[in-house]
Amino acid sequence: MATKKKFHGKGTIDSYKELKEDVKTREKRTNVEEKDDLDLKSNAKSNEIVKELVADQSTTASTRTYYSMLISVTLLSLISRLYNIDKPAHVCWDETHFGKMGSWYIKREFFFDVHPPLGKMLIGLFGILTGYDGGFAFAKPGDEYGETRYIGMRVCCAMMGAAVVPLAYMSVWLLTKSLMSSLFAALLILLDVGTLTLSRHILLDPIMMFFIMMSTYSQLKFLSYRDRPFSSQWWIWLALTGLFLASSIGVKFVGLFIILYVGILTVNDLWKILGNQTISLVEVVKHFVARALCLIILPILVYIAIFGVHLRILNHSGNGDGFYSSAFQSQLIGNRLYNVSMPENVAFGSVITLKQRRTGGGYLHSHWHLYPEEHPPRQQQITTYAHKDFNNEWIIKLADQEPKQDDPVQLVVSGDLVRLEHRETRRNLHSHHEPAPLSRRHFQVSGYGVNGSGDANDVWVVEVVGSPPGTVIQTAKSRLRFIHYHVRCLLHSHDKKLPKWGWDQLEATCNPNMREPKALWSVEEITDNRLPNASFEIYSPSFMERFMESHAVMTQGNSGLKPKEGEITSRPWQWPIDFRGQIFSGNNHRIYLLGNPIIFWGCLVAHVLFVVYYLAHAVKAKRGHKENKAWTEHKETIFSACWWLLLGWALHYLPFWPMTRVLYFHHYFPAFLFSAMLTGVILDHTMILLITLVPDSMGSMVFHTVVGSITSGLILSFYLFSPLTYGMDGPVSHEEDSKWAGLKWLRSWDI
Repeated sequence: MATKKKFHGKGTIDSYKELKEDVKTREKRTNVEEKDDLDLKSNAKSNEIVKELVADQSTTASTRTYYSMLISVTLLSLISRLYNIDKPAHVCWDETHFGKMGSWYIKREFFFDVHPPLGKMLIGLFGILTGYDGGFAFAKPGDEYGETRYIGMRVCCAMMGAAVVPLAYMSVWLLTKSLMSSLFAALLILLDVGTLTLSRHILLDPIMMFFIMMSTYSQLKFLSYRDRPFSSQWWIWLALTGLFLASSIGVKFVGLFIILYVGILTVNDLWKILGNQTISLVEVVKHFVARALCLIILPILVYIAIFGVHLRILNHSGNGDGFYSSAFQSQLIGNRLYNVSMPENVAFGSVITLKQRRTGGGYLHSHWHLYPEEHPPRQQQITTYAHKDFNNEWIIKLADQEPKQDDPVQLVVSGDLVRLEHRETRRNLHSHHEPAPLSRRHFQVSGYGVNGSGDANDVWVVEVVGSPPGTVIQTAKSRLRFIHYHVRCLLHSHDKKLPKWGWDQLEATCNPNMREPKALWSVEEITDNRLPNASFEIYSPSFMERFMESHAVMTQGNSGLKPKEGEITSRPWQWPIDFRGQIFSGNNHRIYLLGNPIIFWGCLVAHVLFVVYYLAHAVKAKRGHKENKAWTEHKETIFSACWWLLLGWALHYLPFWPMTRVLYFHHYFPAFLFSAMLTGVILDHTMILLITLVPDSMGSMVFHTVVGSITSGLILSFYLFSPLTYGMDGPVSHEEDSKWAGLKWLRSWDI
């Protein structure tokens, strides 16, 4: 076969021109050459030669062209992300959460969140570096920033979001060595208004997408050094992959999906190494150990270190204390349990708080509000509440008499009959055979009586689990059960939230299942001047205990997320079809998170085309159809890249289908990045197919027409829908005289 001609120093379009010009030379050569190793006949069509030449298009692009395109998409990404970044000058959507959490890091106040801490720590760091002092409340969306220095945090998030575009460009290049595939992939992400919207606000999403793309790029870059194993560059990119994997899951638990993706890539790579008989078994083991060190041990250490920094910074009491155990709280400066001395035991007449002994368990709580008429009788509500409050305080009393000032101190022991009087309302903890408001098989728990006087249904038996009757109750340490004396049920609470009438607090019930393992309580705080104090320092947990408890609380909080009243949520089937977006900002500067419909729907078409192309290729191969070797190699490269990108999309999308927690449209965008990269590859492959189907004289025109049409179409769609990102004013789309009515392509879009 004739030596392939390589073209250097030319742009991609010029290279296509040279390819078409070189076709005639190849055709003449085939008339005089003998049958080559690919069994090409002398009358082979010029289109077959074009296929061979196009398969090697990566050799026609110079380094200058590659970096020119890279710099161009990077600059365009920065410009689009930073344009009018100060607008709107009020809190948008989840900025109310993550801006607030960044402020708490600056003020070092402990809080609870369902996500790991890295993203929020970075937001706090961005604030410090740009002069923000953590003083803004971020109370609710729509609050004006005024003189607050919020722009720096937005700019830093936007720069991380902007980096996603060049990372996609470089990642697709490593997979395909095709400039057009890389350019199309970058343009699809650059011109998507949804990705743009997420990148311009104080959110975890741009940080998360950055680390996901860095993990992908680092792994692909590492694999590009497969012919230079154990070189310095090989080690650097392997270690960076582990670092960014830890960073991904350190922002959100969905970072687990990119860990799975890199894990599958790594297993595939190791399998190939194992099958390479030129590599000794000792070398194979070295490859395995290197990956175990950098992709397992290193990420674990980095992830633990992230929590070490997190707990080191947040060492002051905040509004998240109540989600954690008493021992955990004792490490927070300003918490009532920090360096506290309190009675080690409980006596009748002591004022106590009871905390449920389970991950994320709340405090036994009551208030003046009554159960509504639909949940009779209309007695006082009993709930559990995650935050410290004076309404968590109870007086523990003998079952048959009121405590007196001159009574001798009598310690409470396992097996005693007790009454619990709510200190604020003077009503007793009570139960009866009425069903609980939410858990209808449980019995209602209520507050009953006047000034501490009630009836026989106020009596409970207190037991110390795992200890014989007569065991003295110890503060924080004893695991307690409260058994209703007459109804024979356990005082219990779970994660079911009461409606608005119950202030969204957790339901407390009396559970007839006497074996319920979660119906356990402990005395967290005690006030009793009659008893000697002991230091609470003896209950201090180790770092690993706090690390494990943090994850248990986050996991439980994540699974228990439910939509708020009136909140717009979505389901996974809606995301790829761009069925519904999210309102980011109202007021006079409306922002609406929606994917660019041309790009989103185009990605769906590209997925279908990929399946069609692959099936056609598979059928041809099965039928023994012989193709040009270079064309076959090109298709193998394209299909391999598409399969890996499709896997990335599936791993970041499909796991949301079985999830029962509340979901939002923005959860789809990490998957969208892989979908856009796949679409870029398919667009390039489709363009090559079109060129091979037209006469040689029309090849250059078809190339320019296709590239121009795709690019202009993407730019036009971006121009049309960019107001969704940069802000809309005036009447909404469904009102008369709205200038945005033309953008409401689907009824479900709340533009």
